[in-house]
Amino acid sequence: MTDLLEALMILCFGLSWPISIRKSWVSRTAKGKSLFFEFFIWVGYVFGIVRKFLMWSPQSDWLFYLAWIFYFLNITEITVDMILYFRNIRLDRERDTK
Repeated sequence: MTDLLEALMILCFGLSWPISIRKSWVSRTAKGKSLFFEFFIWVGYVFGIVRKFLMWSPQSDWLFYLAWIFYFLNITEITVDMILYFRNIRLDRERDTK
């Protein structure tokens, strides 16, 4: 049951990242974004992945692996959003120098 709840939590987080990525892409500005905040979420996902690695056993069920997949999807999504942050910082600077 705890693996199901964890997988659902990570799924919900994972559904929110595409929204953030789209906003970063369309807005073309870093205003209102916090790299500090996103970095600590990214670190939290790394800890979750390490925890899953340490908990692995030959008896792990499919929910264990599903949560593992969601962790990797989420860390990939937040990495994309962080890359867009740097792109948007550059675009903000270009606009400010004009």
